[in-house]
Amino acid sequence: MSEMSRARRVVRRTGWALMGTVLSVASFAGIAFAGVNASMADSFAPAPDVRSLPQARAVPQGRITVAVAVSNEGSVTTDVLAPYQVFAESEKFFVYTVAAERRVSPMSGGAHLLPDHTLAEVESGTLPEPDVVVVPAVTAPAADEEQPLRRWIVERHRKGAHVLGVCAGSELLAASGLLDGRDATSFWSNIASLERDYPQVHWKRGERYVEDKRVTTTAGITSGTVGALKVVEEMAGRSEAARIGADLSYPGWTPDGPTAIPANHLAIGDLPYALNAAFPWLRPTTGIGLVDGVGEIDAAAAFEAYGGVSFATRTVVLGSRDTVTTRHGLVLVTRAATGGTHGVDRFVVPGVTGPEAVTAPLRTWARRNGLAVELPGGGKRPAEFGFDPVLRDLAAHADRRTALVTAKFSEYPSAHLELSGDTWPWRATLLAAGAVLLSTAAGFAPTAIRRTVRRRRTT
Repeated sequence: MSEMSRARRVVRRTGWALMGTVLSVASFAGIAFAGVNASMADSFAPAPDVRSLPQARAVPQGRITVAVAVSNEGSVTTDVLAPYQVFAESEKFFVYTVAAERRVSPMSGGAHLLPDHTLAEVESGTLPEPDVVVVPAVTAPAADEEQPLRRWIVERHRKGAHVLGVCAGSELLAASGLLDGRDATSFWSNIASLERDYPQVHWKRGERYVEDKRVTTTAGITSGTVGALKVVEEMAGRSEAARIGADLSYPGWTPDGPTAIPANHLAIGDLPYALNAAFPWLRPTTGIGLVDGVGEIDAAAAFEAYGGVSFATRTVVLGSRDTVTTRHGLVLVTRAATGGTHGVDRFVVPGVTGPEAVTAPLRTWARRNGLAVELPGGGKRPAEFGFDPVLRDLAAHADRRTALVTAKFSEYPSAHLELSGDTWPWRATLLAAGAVLLSTAAGFAPTAIRRTVRRRRTT
């Protein structure tokens, strides 16, 4: 065989090998991409049908008004509900939700919210100008469809409102230009990309919240609780903030506490986050039962822990009727607990003192479908924040590593948690291993085809 022939043969083999490698990588990436899309579709699921929408509460005079802005396209549940509860715990504040349209809007973890009012009602003067505007993370902060919300927030700030950006809500604020030249923070895993996309903002790491005049931004998800407490202190006094903070029991919080927190980075121990998101198949379905009067943070914790952050389970939200009103008047949309199981494997009811506090329709539905009514983590203990029982429950029914990663990605302190359960998300890991095998087999396809063709030519 001549040198030229050998060289051609090497080139052909190398080409086939490269083709197989590319095909393997593309196959694995395609499987993972499909899994992430499925996880996000479950997290921001289509809204259930609602037969009638309740009327919004009137905004009273003489109280500090807080408008929690939500996106009709999708918002992070805890970014909305936690600050809402913090402010609503004080009689000095009146809190309402506002969106571009008054229609059922998705939130992370399978939650759905009916906004109280519209942006236009404030702009037209039908509602008084808010004193505080809370801005959560939304699904597409820089997209054209959020331009009305961005303009609305900037105008409210221009007219004197204090703006509180929670978690990646800071990206929406940055896209609006409101953070130009200011100090700000955000969810820890977003800051590098924010520094690249918005270099005119002075991004800070390792801070629970950052204040710059009338703009406060917070670190990830649960940090909105602490940021809201700081705004309460500034607008209603330290004693009021201390009272609310003591009732909520956010770990380690005191009015005089430091704002510094660990500057998180991605680590190998965070792999369950990617595994659960990219390989959602065969995961269980958790039914989340809601009752009127549920605490906003208790409800939010369930949505995030079971679905919105962990991706460990699919969630189905159930109530006695189409809507549930939380402790402080927020309207959440649910599936009425009638008929079959909706695919539910476990049924948990957050924020209640015991099974007897669960409404009769929910208990009846569970009994008919052979499901026990469970309190997450055995129920909330004295002096516990709402995330503690659901993280205990997640560890017990999924695994400890997923629970710890969920706490990290919620920017929630975890050193005090007592967790028991499996050590690792084996379901997602086995699915990932299966995807590797399938992708490897796909990579051998070009070589197998080439050999088959050669054999046929020689026969």
